Amino acid sequence: MLERRLAAWDIFEHTPWPTVKDEDWRRTDIRPLKIAEIVPYAPRGVGVGTGDGSETDAHAVLPAELLTELADAEQGGLLVQINSDPGVRQLKDELARQGVVFTDMATAVREYGELVREHFMTRAVTPDRGKFAALHGAFWQGGTFVYVPRGVEVVLPLHSILWADQPGIGTFAHTLVVLGERAALTFVQEVASPTWADQQGLHVGATELFVGPAAHLTYVSLQSWGRHVFNFTHERARLERDATLDWVVGAMGSRLTKSYMDIELDGQGSTARMSGLFFTDDDQHLDHDTQQNHNAPHTTSDLLFKGALKDRSRSVWQGMIRVAPGAQRTDGYQANRNLVLSPGARADSIPGLEIMADDVRCTHGSTVGQIDEEQVFYLMSRGIHRPEAERLIVEGFFLEVLERIPFESLRARLGREIARKLGFGM
Repeated sequence: MLERRLAAWDIFEHTPWPTVKDEDWRRTDIRPLKIAEIVPYAPRGVGVGTGDGSETDAHAVLPAELLTELADAEQGGLLVQINSDPGVRQLKDELARQGVVFTDMATAVREYGELVREHFMTRAVTPDRGKFAALHGAFWQGGTFVYVPRGVEVVLPLHSILWADQPGIGTFAHTLVVLGERAALTFVQEVASPTWADQQGLHVGATELFVGPAAHLTYVSLQSWGRHVFNFTHERARLERDATLDWVVGAMGSRLTKSYMDIELDGQGSTARMSGLFFTDDDQHLDHDTQQNHNAPHTTSDLLFKGALKDRSRSVWQGMIRVAPGAQRTDGYQANRNLVLSPGARADSIPGLEIMADDVRCTHGSTVGQIDEEQVFYLMSRGIHRPEAERLIVEGFFLEVLERIPFESLRARLGREIARKLGFGM
């Protein structure tokens, strides 16, 4: 791992910082980031706060809503990390007996070295994918490792939380998920922090998802960083033959986010669905860059991103469906819908297709608009005041994506955040 860190650092030193002259950064200016003032967090290797890593310590540090059990009943495992320090680590005994691994990345490097060596930044997120990918490869600390052996179905969800509660630090969490043939898993990952008014924060993350033949992964990723955080991530999934991925993204926080999310449909018959929602306000800037790469024939992808914007905030979505030569019978779709709620807000939506096969069906759609005044009039004519009418319309706009989140508690929490951003203080 030390050799890999040093190699990544060498790439970082020889890679220029991205600027608005680069095509995929043309709409995202990172000059306000004062990276020289940010210190990479150094894990202490002890429990949460001053405690011993018990669940009691986690309850004392984290907001209660982050620890709400996902299915309102039971979950298969819980992993909590504070600033990359290990805290709670729980896994059902039955799952452990079946060979399921659910642990922090530092432990995975020590105890599951062969699995990590094979997959860690080798075929998904590699250090040469950009300045921040290389920085992550050099400085990564903390994160989550999940391994589900061949034929094992994890019925209860696994839940991982990273909470960053120190100002002026940089976190570099790495997520690595490996599913064997015919394995199944639902995995929910959350990153969050309070907001510090006078200091910046930085998160440079990477997520690697490997879905084996005929395996099924449902992956829910929720981002609620404080408004002082600059968030840069590279996330990539690789799907083998007949594999299925259902990927749901919720982004509400950070001052600025630049996130690359790639799906590689490597195996014939593989299927992926990506669903995203975001809501920006104040001066937030969220930039999501998605890729649906059909590398084999008879593959299917479906992407839907929905966003609402208010105040002076800005969103960027850049999407691409790429069909490789020979990837016949591909079916790909992407759509981005944006609801602009203030005159000063702006949404840029750039879909794209790159087709190098002749027997495919690939389409895309993109819309940017305001609340329909006819809908507002209809609700107000039935005695509903305008602010409440607008709230109902925005909630209805997001409903299609919210319904794809398989847990009522998470849907309710995102609903409360949407209401709060609309000024309802819920």
